[in-house]
Amino acid sequence: MKTASPWAAVPLYAIALAVVAADQVSKLVVASTMRLGQSISVVPGLFDLSYVLNPGAAFGILASRSPAFRSPFFVVVSLLAIALIVYYYHRHLDEPTRLPAAALGLILGGAVGNLIDRLRVGMVIDFLDFHLSGYHWPAFNVADAAISIGVALMLLRMFSEWRHEKALTAR
Repeated sequence: MKTASPWAAVPLYAIALAVVAADQVSKLVVASTMRLGQSISVVPGLFDLSYVLNPGAAFGILASRSPAFRSPFFVVVSLLAIALIVYYYHRHLDEPTRLPAAALGLILGGAVGNLIDRLRVGMVIDFLDFHLSGYHWPAFNVADAAISIGVALMLLRMFSEWRHEKALTAR
């Protein structure tokens, strides 16, 4: 268990707070200026703003399950994810560095942003809609993007550590 300064976690929470703020403000703007189901072409043939409600997980996974199952399930999963991120950061990172703080802050902020939607609306507001030549990526939001970037950064860190350990054992 590490004994770091109480200030060591400030970057984690600052990034998470910034993600939650950007996510919630962007969703508020979309919900207050667009009709549900409306789509506005921003870059024709590539990117639209499309106001949709996602009752499932990322990319609509489990969206077809009954609402009685979905809402409590995703709230509990979100709360567990938030608790695990905070626990992991405070108890298992021997040396808090910028990359884990940024990565986990992005994931934490995204989880909180989508949890707010589930508690407030019962579903997640999605609006970023990319498509190209008949291929369509499911609509997502700022919280989803932050989670994806955070996971990619954590994978990058793990790969870097693995390469470093491999180089040390090869000597």
